[in-house]
Amino acid sequence: MTHRALLVTVCGCCLLLVAGWMWLQAELSRPLPNLASDRVFEVKKGDSLIGVLGRASDQGWLPRPKLVSLWAQWNGLDRGIKAGEYTVPAQATATDLLMLLRRGEVISYSVTLPEGITLRQAITRLSQTPKLQSVIADVDDARLRNEVVLDTGLEGWFLPETYRFIAGDSDLDILRRAHQSMLDVLKQEWNERASSAAVASPYEALILASIVERETAVAEERPEIAGVFTRRLRLGMRLQTDPTVIYGLGEEYRGNLTRKHLRDAKNPWNTYQHKGLPPTPIALPGRDSIRAVLHPKEGESLYFVATGDGRHAFAITLEEHNENVRRYQLNRREDYRSTPASN
Repeated sequence: MTHRALLVTVCGCCLLLVAGWMWLQAELSRPLPNLASDRVFEVKKGDSLIGVLGRASDQGWLPRPKLVSLWAQWNGLDRGIKAGEYTVPAQATATDLLMLLRRGEVISYSVTLPEGITLRQAITRLSQTPKLQSVIADVDDARLRNEVVLDTGLEGWFLPETYRFIAGDSDLDILRRAHQSMLDVLKQEWNERASSAAVASPYEALILASIVERETAVAEERPEIAGVFTRRLRLGMRLQTDPTVIYGLGEEYRGNLTRKHLRDAKNPWNTYQHKGLPPTPIALPGRDSIRAVLHPKEGESLYFVATGDGRHAFAITLEEHNENVRRYQLNRREDYRSTPASN
């Protein structure tokens, strides 16, 4: 081949490469078809890039998925794709899609476990949360017990809070995080406890905090109610709190607590019949209730009764307490409620 022919061949190849490069850039920069509006696209756990792009192609909005995949591999954009849902904006290009996957900008959702619910109620709430996989059947599910290794029951050991998650996460993922959060909070609060606290261990603090949580929804009342229970425990008095009895009744409770229920000594959670703390927590307590039992308010009151507006009246003597009962319980106001009115 002559020098001139070689030069022509090289120039031709260069022109082809330039043309190919320009064509490739045009393809990657062209708005994807059938994307007149934003589209939510899911990357599942364990997906490969070629699999993800193939699904997009099957849905009709990503032509030439193999070409896009090769380009991504050439530029190192195919590694560490985060699972979850992505919002692919209208008029996005193949390059935009690759950068979106590379940045891992997944859509996040949230679920709230309210203070004072039971673990069973928490599992039900999680199972009804859209975009969250339900894998835990009930409180006795072996998968949950394998994740949360305790010498006690599971009740109470999950911090009620708002948790963020992405599509593909499960209720077990949330409960795992909630348990670790409770361990962290309980350890911190226990290490900072006041000498006036009557509980002898973090687990006892968890039990008493769950009772305080169920007794009031008024934040400023928690230390005062914790103070009443602290003094009762120190004096050897029974706690005599309805929520523990109700918890022990389980599905037997139909919304009406009777004298028969209060006299039932076979119910281990009946604090009218048994002294000291019940055997387990009765709900998921929040940080404020845990802090309240570890920093109980000083005072002399030994009794309290609901006033019908979501708050409580406190009393030092039984005579004063009985008067409060007559005032607020025996002659209930028409708009009586157990929780404060919402603003």
